[in-house]
Amino acid sequence: MRLSEIRGPGGGVVPVVEPDGDVRVDALRAWLDAEKTWLSGQLRTHGAVLLRGFGVRVPVDLERVARAIDPELKNEYLGTSPRDALSEYVFSASELPPYYPIPQHCEMSFLRDPPRRLFFACLVAPQGGGGETPLCDFRRVAAGLAPDVRDRFVRGGIRIIRNYDGPDGGGRFDLWKLKRWDEMFLTTDRGVVEAKCAEQGFQVTWLPGQRLRLVSEQDALRPHPESGEPVWFNHLQVFHAASAAAELRRVHARQGDLRSLALARFARVMIGARRKFTAADALPMHCTYRDGREIDDADLEHLRDVVWRHMVVFPWRAGDVVAIDNFAVSHGRLPYRGPRQVVVAWA
Repeated sequence: MRLSEIRGPGGGVVPVVEPDGDVRVDALRAWLDAEKTWLSGQLRTHGAVLLRGFGVRVPVDLERVARAIDPELKNEYLGTSPRDALSEYVFSASELPPYYPIPQHCEMSFLRDPPRRLFFACLVAPQGGGGETPLCDFRRVAAGLAPDVRDRFVRGGIRIIRNYDGPDGGGRFDLWKLKRWDEMFLTTDRGVVEAKCAEQGFQVTWLPGQRLRLVSEQDALRPHPESGEPVWFNHLQVFHAASAAAELRRVHARQGDLRSLALARFARVMIGARRKFTAADALPMHCTYRDGREIDDADLEHLRDVVWRHMVVFPWRAGDVVAIDNFAVSHGRLPYRGPRQVVVAWA
């Protein structure tokens, strides 16, 4: 195997493993089995490893590679991004429209027991730029925040508000609505929904029109389960009402795409109007401090600046697999045009 690395502007490193000859998935699995100690050390240090140039072509290939790293794959998905199941343990990464950027986040960080490992594979690489899955070491983000900003987040905590349409609603895509509650919980039985929410500590409120409001709280930082290092570990970047416009603005600065600029301006106007006339708890998605106070816009901008400064961005190649320590490194998605297929599994 050949070893190299990809470096980001903020100091983040993604080690890269490429084959010397045999590109078969079986050869990769055998190497992973023999190099478990090395791989664990790289994931502990850097939080992610890129396996490049192997014959990963279909969803089950990712499942086989992922099992070689962590055999305890899971398939319960309580996230908000729409996904299609492609095998028992492999899903499409996201079915959101390609023009929509996905901000950096650790997978299902709002759950009591989030995934510890995440695996992405690129089956069809986007052409012409865009469509990357940026990675960000959230340990570096926690350390890179200004002390006063970090202190406000630590003391304030994060309160997440999500309002879901019911089984008969929500057919039109909305920048602030991702899917219906029956799609997330895979049932229309309210009793089952309430039981699952109780397991996760979600406060449930049933609203007229079969709508569902979930409110949950989490700390802004979480110690890494192995090293104890503080990690920025929450879903603020995804769920805050202003995130879409802010992310689109940064995407335009990076890609120079007029589509992103137009969407950023549209999103800024729309969310400004919504926040003016709609209570925070009634917004489709939003975050406040635990006590309901709004988070200062300047602190949010500072956070986004730190996150973007520490992102490691690289173009996908068909067959790429990325293994991620979900308790250390976040992921997102940049907009793209044309065909692209990225799939995901977790453990």
